[in-house]
Amino acid sequence: MAIIGTRGYPSYYGGFETAVRKIAPFLAENGWDVTVYGRKNVNDDDASRDSRVHSIRTFGIENKSLSTLSFGLTSCLHAMWRRPDVALVMNVANGFWLPLLAMRGIPTVVNVDGIEWERAKWGRLAKSMFLLGAKMTARFGTALVADSKEISRRWQQDFARSSVFIPYGGEPATSESLVGEFPVRRYVLAVARFVPENTIPEFLEAARELAADYDVVIVGSSGYGGPMEEAVQRLVDEHPKVHWLGHISDDQRLLALWKECGAYFHGHSVGGTNPALVQAMANGAPTVARDTVYNREVLGTAGIFCSPTPESIAAAVRRVMDSHDLQQNLSDAALRRVQEGYNWAAVCRSYEETLRSRIKAKVKATVRR
Repeated sequence: MAIIGTRGYPSYYGGFETAVRKIAPFLAENGWDVTVYGRKNVNDDDASRDSRVHSIRTFGIENKSLSTLSFGLTSCLHAMWRRPDVALVMNVANGFWLPLLAMRGIPTVVNVDGIEWERAKWGRLAKSMFLLGAKMTARFGTALVADSKEISRRWQQDFARSSVFIPYGGEPATSESLVGEFPVRRYVLAVARFVPENTIPEFLEAARELAADYDVVIVGSSGYGGPMEEAVQRLVDEHPKVHWLGHISDDQRLLALWKECGAYFHGHSVGGTNPALVQAMANGAPTVARDTVYNREVLGTAGIFCSPTPESIAAAVRRVMDSHDLQQNLSDAALRRVQEGYNWAAVCRSYEETLRSRIKAKVKATVRR
């Protein structure tokens, strides 16, 4: 089987890459011949790499607008030649190339991600391309995977396509990773890519007020530089209690930061089940989240919700930081919530079942002919 549409294996860039680092070794352990398509900058010497997972590097244009489309095309062309039994395709932007796989009789399981054509970070052309890719995915994808029930509802409503609900999983930090980098339960944490819909500008304003009493730790970047990174740097220069760690590729360090924080602010407003939120829950982070249908679906009762204003964010974070009992209750509720399906063992089994069902359906269709 082939996995198409990520930066490769192993990679630490985002949610898709995290999923592949879990799913690919799981499938290999269960006897699958797994090939992950990716880009040339993936580290083959990574200590966590499973040698049973094959990697193929393809070519593309490395920029914000064309990288996914170009690398997706070359990956699908190579897969057409190799003709795997099934392909797991990540991101509807690759929907443009699904007809190529269909021509070769390769069934596809497509993770549709979020409603990308509604995201503020994309311009008009990019939104149009994502919407067209979604329409192509709806037409040519053999089976669809949605990481939240709300995303499933939208695809049924907008494209008349059903999907399999498979969220992301979380994992706890190891005891060795708990290094006490900041005072335990006395710092505020935010982890996000620096894009407007992640409520970064509003959080930075709230952080100015919160930094008077607490350490504020910010993890993330835009990946391309720009005004938000400049704003974060100014905040760090002005307030000694604000710490910007940039992008962290060390999983255990990031998990430890979630495990030991006093309040984790999750400002993501779009995209279904967010991998960072699930990781925070798996480590018992007391969570304050922007009030969205997606965050409420994932957290249930394991979070405090706020509106996307600096005042509301600061008030909600203070409420958590100033109550040890509330911190403990939120932490316990988050750990219980993870056991209800937001764990990698359940997620990987669901992907395997979905992939296997597509192969069986293809075999049955071939026999009937």
